[in-house]
Amino acid sequence: MTAITGSAPTRREREFNISWTDIGPFLALAALLVVGFMINQDFLSATNLANVITRSAFIAIIAVGATFVISSGGLDLSVGSMAAFITGITIMFMNAVAPHAGIWAIPAGMAVAIVVGMACGLANGLIVTVGRIEPFIATLGTMGIFRALITYLTDGGTIPIDRSLREAYRPVYFGTVAGIPIPILISVAVAAVASFILYKMKYGRKCAAVGANEDVARYSGISVIKTRTIAYIVQGVCVAIAAICYVPRLGAATPTTGQLWELQVITAVVIGGTALRGGKGHVWGTVAGAVILELIANLMVLSDFVSEYLVAAVQGVIIIIAMLIQRFSNSK
Repeated sequence: MTAITGSAPTRREREFNISWTDIGPFLALAALLVVGFMINQDFLSATNLANVITRSAFIAIIAVGATFVISSGGLDLSVGSMAAFITGITIMFMNAVAPHAGIWAIPAGMAVAIVVGMACGLANGLIVTVGRIEPFIATLGTMGIFRALITYLTDGGTIPIDRSLREAYRPVYFGTVAGIPIPILISVAVAAVASFILYKMKYGRKCAAVGANEDVARYSGISVIKTRTIAYIVQGVCVAIAAICYVPRLGAATPTTGQLWELQVITAVVIGGTALRGGKGHVWGTVAGAVILELIANLMVLSDFVSEYLVAAVQGVIIIIAMLIQRFSNSK
């Protein structure tokens, strides 16, 4: 009868679709690991995998925040520029207080980074919700603002971290705990907290409701403005955490920091199973998506099939394919 009338899928069918969406990114990740090993046996070496996952931590952390924004029906194109701006402000603050506070300038700078990230996220959220500007246009504007501000602060050059702080800050990126790089541990911790919020707390359900149908959510008593604005604040905090981890990698902030991160972040979220139309987010799938992107880039370096200079092009192709798959899946 269901097939004849074209009625909604059964509960069992819905559960199958949900489970496939959940495991899809991890199946793709496993397949990529097998293909990579077949191409180059060094691909699965412990050193190479640790380096790849560590480099993917920045995108993974920011993409976790983007999962909140996108699942609530929003979009943020400013994350790369925001990361550069936060990095610049953080380094400038630490350099200013280092002569007086010593290594305590580092945790103080981290706190400043979180506050600046929250402020940037709040600004994006209010422009979108209170200003009623389309997220694409609003965050495209702030992307230009953040990028221009960091260029102005650096005077087109760089802002290096004070020499007295470099060695003390290095372990944040280069250090390990029980042999596991610290950025990986931080990204897993961020994903675990985000997963709990999105799946176990009321806010997570509100976020999905707003993304699924804004009008229905509003009639249900959910504050669309508050819910979506908080999602952008979460995004800002995640960008700040990624910036904190990124500082010791290069030891400086530049106008080019974070370029094309927005493309990688959105691609990771889409690969992870979160639909750009909103309504549901997959935190761990997003993390898997970020790792997949970095593995593909690493495989391009280790092989001679495609030039490493075409990494961004490959990422663009991936997000288009992922969107086509989502579109055709939804039309069935």
